[in-house]
Amino acid sequence: VPAHGTRRATVGLLAGCVQSVFFSPVNAATARVLAAEGCEVVTGQGCCGALSLHVGRTEEARRFARGVVDTFTGVDYVVANVAGCGSSMKEYADLLHDDPAYAERAAELAAKTRDVSELLAELGPVAPRHPLPITVAYHDACHLSHGQGIRRQPRALLRGIPGLDLREIAESDICCGSAGVYNLLQPEPARELGERKARNVLATGAELLVTANPGCLMQIRAALERTGNRVALAHVVEVLDASIRGLPPSALA
Repeated sequence: VPAHGTRRATVGLLAGCVQSVFFSPVNAATARVLAAEGCEVVTGQGCCGALSLHVGRTEEARRFARGVVDTFTGVDYVVANVAGCGSSMKEYADLLHDDPAYAERAAELAAKTRDVSELLAELGPVAPRHPLPITVAYHDACHLSHGQGIRRQPRALLRGIPGLDLREIAESDICCGSAGVYNLLQPEPARELGERKARNVLATGAELLVTANPGCLMQIRAALERTGNRVALAHVVEVLDASIRGLPPSALA
């Protein structure tokens, strides 16, 4: 995807496995936003190995990691729009430290890996934001906030949209229960966490729940449905995309 205007960076965008299957519009929105902000976007590579690591399949994860390293050699940054993926990719130096063919390249890739909100905050905005009058509750994905220390950047990006009302969720540091594969391995406590998060989301009165991880979106959506309530859900980058393109709030419903 070519950059709009002056090229500021060449970015490799991880397509991911869960994201590309269940939330492919997020990948499309990510490419559009990065291009609008002056990035040439190179897409490719499916799984990064995060899910394999979650279940202890280390050798499988190492194979996936090598594929990511091979795919994105030569780019300025590698961008993840899945919190779990970005968290794992930033640990590639450790994962492949004893592989003489990949150790150095893995460390280089880990150093230039960014969550999409992290990179956009680093670069600063150049694309105009159009008003988007909508109330938004932002959920901190654990692999983003705890795993990578990224809390300020997504909020700053959302607050930079004219007309958007950002509301905080109570107990924001508590997991929604997705936690990689935790909701598959421990469904009952994961369900309780999901319903607790859903109650806190509803208490904000927001029209739209925004986060940065597909597992969180699926977990919270299921919990909201069990309560009989409906709140629209979106990725941070989809909200930015709507503002940059001048779309109405209904585009995020």
